[in-house]
Amino acid sequence: MATTADFKNGLYLDFNGKPCMIVWFQHVKPGKGPAFVKTKLRNLENGRILENTFTAGAKIDTITVERRPYQFLYGDEDGFNFMHEETYEQISLPKDVVENADLMKEGQHVEMMFVTEPEEKCLTCELPTYVTLEVTYAEPAVKGNTATTSALKEVTLETGAKIMVPLFIEAGEMITVNTTDRSYGQRVK
Repeated sequence: MATTADFKNGLYLDFNGKPCMIVWFQHVKPGKGPAFVKTKLRNLENGRILENTFTAGAKIDTITVERRPYQFLYGDEDGFNFMHEETYEQISLPKDVVENADLMKEGQHVEMMFVTEPEEKCLTCELPTYVTLEVTYAEPAVKGNTATTSALKEVTLETGAKIMVPLFIEAGEMITVNTTDRSYGQRVK
């Protein structure tokens, strides 16, 4: 059990039965009336930002959250199967827990966030910021068919994902993809 005096950015707490993390807080002592703490909380299950005001000294329940390294093994009709990189324990996750799953290939390293109390539960499965994938299909670009210098075309990657890339990218090339916004990074030699 903690109080608002223990607030700091990155503190994990149970807010209305949901695991949340403090993103921002401000202690306010008005000239008239009791002190309070304004906060912005990130819901760890869906990523939404919640704003809440706590009275100064209010008791809160903190929770324990762990980040663990896993490796993607394979996907099946039930979801995705992963192996812990240190203990070799295997787990299966439903498809809705993994963001940008179509950018994940077998052997990909990921980081999972678990809440450990009252029962252990996986909250998120995050890919690295950049992944390197091979372009399997790209329409050929015709010189002069665009009036702007930032023209893009859609390509298919080895995982089946489709993203937009510059016109000079061709099938068989390796590229990096930003997993946060699904954008083209650069060519890999």
